[in-house]
Amino acid sequence: MSAAPAAPQPASADPGAAALDADGKLDLLLVPPRPRTGWRVLPARVAALCAVELQKLRHDRAELYTRAVQPALWLLIFGETFTRIKAIPTGGIPYIDYLAPGIIAQSAMFIAIFYGIMIIWERDSGILTKLLVTPTPRSALITGKAFAAGVKALIQAVVVIVIAALLGVALTWNPLRLLGVAVAVILGSAFFSCLSMTIAGIVLTRDRLMGIGQAITMPLFFGSSALYPVSIMPGWLQAVSKANPLSYQVDALRGLLLGTHAHLALDYGVLAVAAALGILAASSLLGRLAR
Repeated sequence: MSAAPAAPQPASADPGAAALDADGKLDLLLVPPRPRTGWRVLPARVAALCAVELQKLRHDRAELYTRAVQPALWLLIFGETFTRIKAIPTGGIPYIDYLAPGIIAQSAMFIAIFYGIMIIWERDSGILTKLLVTPTPRSALITGKAFAAGVKALIQAVVVIVIAALLGVALTWNPLRLLGVAVAVILGSAFFSCLSMTIAGIVLTRDRLMGIGQAITMPLFFGSSALYPVSIMPGWLQAVSKANPLSYQVDALRGLLLGTHAHLALDYGVLAVAAALGILAASSLLGRLAR
């Protein structure tokens, strides 16, 4: 006699309810951090918001797949073509190798520069108001979101590095250098996400932020050393590049991944100061955004 089929589990009445495991507990990717007091509040909040971002990526990986298409096209078409043309001086390394760190920085920036849309969505859905009535300092909220954007960009950077390796780009696999790459990606993404949240605090609407984001993304990218050396730019563009944090991020990534000459202390210093100023600016406008 065959065993009776197991009764199907009743569907939840709430379509947005979280999945439960066999023990009836929430199926979370990471265990939420325990409540902290004193100086441990900030790192605990940052860790909690990073965990939220990882939960979102776990439940919807489509963004990772779709965002991998553009860097792959840049490396495959632009990189391969200009490697054959040899029109851009790269110090003796193949152009596709020279381009790869720039595409990593570009991919991270494209994720972070529209992060303000998320905080506007959280305002419209009431989540931001609920966060602001908690004891969490505003700077901790912004810092948490900034580093959450860095974690998201770091996952994207791993995808781009794998694509570059498959295309034959000679990247380093030294663990310490890869750790330095992760720090540069997170700091750069923290700055650009704070820039986006600052703009969100000024313009207040998604449509305006989308327009401004699209307007500044390409100038930031082309006005950096991502595609070509600063030395071949016209004078006015060199001045723009020196004031552009993306140039310092690319310089650090190129030096760490390819072993080219880089100014790592200056690069990390500029990225850290830019991220700190971005957190300060976005935190000061958070109350205006929530009103």
